[in-house]
Amino acid sequence: MSQAVTTGDEVNENTRRTGWPGKLAHYGWKLYHHTTKHVGVGIVCSVAYFDPGNWGVDLQAGSQYGYALLFTVLLSGIFATFLQVLASRLGIVTGLDFSSHCRLLFYDRPRHKLLWRWGVFYPLYVLAEIVLICTDLAELLGAAIALVLLFPALPLWSTVLLTAADVMLLLTIKNPLKNKPVRQFECIIGALVLAVLICMAIILSKVYVNWGDCFRGFVPSKGLLSSGSLYTSVGIVGATVMPHSLFLGSRLATQDRLSNDSGTDLPKFSEPSSSHDMTLSQRVLRSIRSAFSWKRLFSLSAMDEPSYPPNVQTHADRENNGLSFVNSHLYHGIADVITSLMGVAVIINSLLLIISSAVFYYNSGGYGNQSPATLFDAYAFIRNRLGSSAGILFAIGLLAAGESASIVATAAAQCVSEGFLRWNMSPTLRRLITRMIGLAPSLVVASVVGESGINTLLVASQVVISIVLPFFMFPLVYLTSSSQVMSVKSRKSVSPTQNPVPNTLSPGAPASKENAADSEDEVEIVDFSNGRVVTVLGYLMCTIILAADVYVLVTL
Repeated sequence: MSQAVTTGDEVNENTRRTGWPGKLAHYGWKLYHHTTKHVGVGIVCSVAYFDPGNWGVDLQAGSQYGYALLFTVLLSGIFATFLQVLASRLGIVTGLDFSSHCRLLFYDRPRHKLLWRWGVFYPLYVLAEIVLICTDLAELLGAAIALVLLFPALPLWSTVLLTAADVMLLLTIKNPLKNKPVRQFECIIGALVLAVLICMAIILSKVYVNWGDCFRGFVPSKGLLSSGSLYTSVGIVGATVMPHSLFLGSRLATQDRLSNDSGTDLPKFSEPSSSHDMTLSQRVLRSIRSAFSWKRLFSLSAMDEPSYPPNVQTHADRENNGLSFVNSHLYHGIADVITSLMGVAVIINSLLLIISSAVFYYNSGGYGNQSPATLFDAYAFIRNRLGSSAGILFAIGLLAAGESASIVATAAAQCVSEGFLRWNMSPTLRRLITRMIGLAPSLVVASVVGESGINTLLVASQVVISIVLPFFMFPLVYLTSSSQVMSVKSRKSVSPTQNPVPNTLSPGAPASKENAADSEDEVEIVDFSNGRVVTVLGYLMCTIILAADVYVLVTL
């Protein structure tokens, strides 16, 4: 970190001396520093905002209402970015993720402890698990559908089972929830995101779009208030603003991204005395055995983390990150989240809805399609009208979205277990538990109902997520608006020999004789909590989503 600061000072000096070439070098260094050190968290979190659940809802919205619901896509993207920035700020400032904050907030309240614990904390944990199950259900169904599209000879129920076994992919990826970022994990997710974006861009280039009508879709219209479109809009919000991404984003934000220490998450084994005499093949075999050990794959133990020791019961019992850490991570983290969500997730969601509108709604002759389009319909139309290569690209994009979102959902589920219950669970074991719960309804629907039932289940899972969402939005806005939670102490050592009078802590008062030979600490409290405007906007978003959920439940 000190090296980065020194380099920045040198560039600033060059700026003053050489004019615009120095400015160019300064901003070039800033961009390089941000890309190599801080890019990653936003890309990982953005995956949750264009998973197969988004695909199903966006296809339904475009085929039934044309470009009208593009405004909902944009609005939900703004909501998601706003909440994701709050989650990132919470992790950077406090050094603790959102789920752990929920435990500190509700588990051991000074008064009515049991009422808060059983009336709020455990129900909130159950809702978090429901969100994870619905999320994993969408990833499971989306990846299964993609395999059916790529290999039509396979029955739908068999691809559901085959997709459920993709948990083995996690065995080759390090645990991304340690104190240091895992670049392997971030690069894999980034490659899958890029694959989805490229596939959507190529398909869009083959579709005729009336861009005037398309851009007018980003403006609110009367069609947003009809009962059917409002149900779909709630599904879009649920598919876009994902609670599990808030848990994961806050956890990844706690990582020190400026340290050069790589670290490892593998269990530590005793090194043989003659390890320096081992051959390369023996070292490789030992690494494979360590990575695939039963201890690493199926471990379950109590948490023991320095940032959250067992004696910490409330927010007053712990201290946040230092001011230097916050200043060096906060604004880079916010820029990463905003760029990734608005520049990747919102664009991919908009492309999906635009493609669906162009090929189904406006291409139907009568300007409308009463039956909602499914993923199977979209693939068949794209393959028949645009060629088999475009259909394959659609299926590959869907598979990449499903697999990347599935990996991210697993990491988020691990965050929930560790934060709420203080259980240190391996990603493999956590994935098996969540996937087995979502596998049963998927197999039943795939076997009995078939393709139409799969699409209905996909959209319904996103509506459930939207209904549960406000229960997590309110605590997040409350935590980030609290000065007690979001305050950082800045200590400056002052030597009395250099500045004997006046006393630093009490200006105008003489220095104490007892502390005349010792240095004193000047403590400054820096408040990073939300301002009044941001707090009001946060609660207003919660109220809007809650009102829409209530309206949909009443009309249903």
